[in-house]
Amino acid sequence: MKPRSLKPKSIRLKLALAVLFCAAATAMTAEVVDSASNGFTVRTTLSIKAAPDAVYRQIIHVGDWWDSAHTFSGDSHNLSIEEKPLGCWCEKLPKQGSVRHMEVVFLSPGEKIVMVGGLGPLQSMATTGTMTFQLSPEAGATKLTVTYTVGGYLLLWPVRLIPSWGSNLRG
Repeated sequence: MKPRSLKPKSIRLKLALAVLFCAAATAMTAEVVDSASNGFTVRTTLSIKAAPDAVYRQIIHVGDWWDSAHTFSGDSHNLSIEEKPLGCWCEKLPKQGSVRHMEVVFLSPGEKIVMVGGLGPLQSMATTGTMTFQLSPEAGATKLTVTYTVGGYLLLWPVRLIPSWGSNLRG
């Protein structure tokens, strides 16, 4: 895997693709690790030509790489991730409303972030999901592995659920 250089737009695209492919399990580099009627695990790995701390910082600034079309508010800059255990991946809504998309359960800056929660249509189903961002240095770059594991009652599984996540992120 050839490392890519860190440019703000380029790293946003890489992060977007990593999460997109984990959430969507569609084509390209996503690997469906496991799939059953009660859940799935998808994983993607990217090499980004930047230090792990820089990649970590970009992950935390979720509003810079998430697609606004896939938010409740219509603006990805209403998204935020709090850097602490029990921190919220939240979205501000009009009239002082909000959405809790995921919750931080493990945080090691520059190394690993683990969040739990359901994205998109999973939020209203009897499911739970765990998304792990694992960062490790490699020859002048960072290896980013994003894994999303979901289990529970998947009402729309599999035909309608996976395609609905086709473009969550922007490049």
